[in-house]
Amino acid sequence: MILGRNVIHEAGKKAIIYLRVSTEEQVDNFSLDTQEDICRKEAERRGYEVVEIFREEGRSAKTIVGRPILIQMLEYCRKNKRKVQAVFVYRIDRISRQTADYLGIRKKLAESDVAVVSATEPTGDSPTEKLVETILAGFAQLDNDIRSERARNGLRARFNKGLISGKPPLGYIFQSGYAVKDPKTWDLMKKAWELMATGSKSLSEIGKVMTDWGLRETHGKKIHIIRPQTANAIFRLKFYAGYLNSKTYKEEVRGQHVPMITEEQFYKVQAILDGRKQNQVTKRDHRFNIDFPLRRIVKCGNCGAGFTGAWTTSGHGKKFPYYWCSKRCIYKSIPIADVEYALINLLKELTPKKENLEYFLDTIQRTYHERLSRLNKIRNEADAEIESLKALRKTIVEKNLAGVYSDEIFKEQNAAIEDRIARALVVKEDNTLKDYNIDTLFNFIKTILADLGETYKRASLGQIKVILGAIFPDGLTWDYTGTLHPKISPLYQAICHIGPKGIRSGAGDGMRARDLFLGKEAFYC
Repeated sequence: MILGRNVIHEAGKKAIIYLRVSTEEQVDNFSLDTQEDICRKEAERRGYEVVEIFREEGRSAKTIVGRPILIQMLEYCRKNKRKVQAVFVYRIDRISRQTADYLGIRKKLAESDVAVVSATEPTGDSPTEKLVETILAGFAQLDNDIRSERARNGLRARFNKGLISGKPPLGYIFQSGYAVKDPKTWDLMKKAWELMATGSKSLSEIGKVMTDWGLRETHGKKIHIIRPQTANAIFRLKFYAGYLNSKTYKEEVRGQHVPMITEEQFYKVQAILDGRKQNQVTKRDHRFNIDFPLRRIVKCGNCGAGFTGAWTTSGHGKKFPYYWCSKRCIYKSIPIADVEYALINLLKELTPKKENLEYFLDTIQRTYHERLSRLNKIRNEADAEIESLKALRKTIVEKNLAGVYSDEIFKEQNAAIEDRIARALVVKEDNTLKDYNIDTLFNFIKTILADLGETYKRASLGQIKVILGAIFPDGLTWDYTGTLHPKISPLYQAICHIGPKGIRSGAGDGMRARDLFLGKEAFYC
């Protein structure tokens, strides 16, 4: 119960003043000082001595959370019970704009024999004044709720018009209520999308590239480099293709900003990201070592375990590289030079004959043009399908507006159409074949297959892994007599056997051991 003004307290009538403004903009003007001046005059008029002032700057009164000065004021009143008799505020809503919160705070103060006095509104101890006080607190909440509703409606209206209300994504800046091109980052972000659409970069790699270009994500005053999670979030935003999406409204609208990419590019990147998510590598491969490129590729002829390698030091301090069985089933180390010598000789023997290589290249060229023609046909069909699906989407929108389709049916049908459009756009945007220069590809194949032994000598570690993995998918076996036994892939056998009428009958039908495959009767390269 709030004590009346006729209650006699220790050391006369003392009061504190609580001041609050809700935004940083208000902090910079004279709102707090004005409140303080009015509260001081009202306290003096009522015969109170002001002993403490609590100033809450830039804090909203929608909730009690995040208002440390209010908490300090309540604690001060508790500790100084019967020493402070009143809290003066400019208006009731300075305490809280939520009725329930205000009544709770007033009750808390009453327990410390402290009354709430508004300097500009009728407050007191009579039943009528208490009712008015509660009504004023209710009006504060009503005003707050109306403002919130207006704000929500305003945000919804902006969204429906295709305008954003918050910070635009990287590549755009907010200007006069619109998202416009950021001259500092636009070209770099566009380049990043084009690079991501090639499928040649992982999220970690594209994030590093973007960071090296000087692109950064900002959150408030903090600036962050582009991490994989950030890159994934960026390349999931359909905003870049000219659309706004909202988790709140569960809708998609055409934005008024300039698209950075086409819808085709967007859906192509989504397909790449989805594919990576399903096939992501979770374990790092530690086998790559430029000093020992054949680790795990060459295997022990006794137990089948992959070879490992390391440098050993002689008594004279010289270092020598060796391979050996990783399981040590045979305690014998093989000089790396011996293994590589055997491999280079093997690769020279496996080099296709010139006529087989010419037939193979001719087959590639014919297949390339056939598939390019088929791709163009598929793209034309995709264009027709997209136009048909857009017309269908327009129809279901009209039926939804007319009440024929419920919102639930509309969302279901629209989602299905969007999925089909996305798949058609990915097909349409597939320029994989067109991105290849067929003449460059021919020259590359000729260079690689003209002499596999020489190719191995000048190849990088990554190229060695690819070449040997393609020819010997199950690796090579070392028999400790200086000989490598290969198991050659059917595909490479087919290249070696191809002729003017295609692959020779019976060729490429499985893996063969060296002594059979390299024999004059069985080997056709």
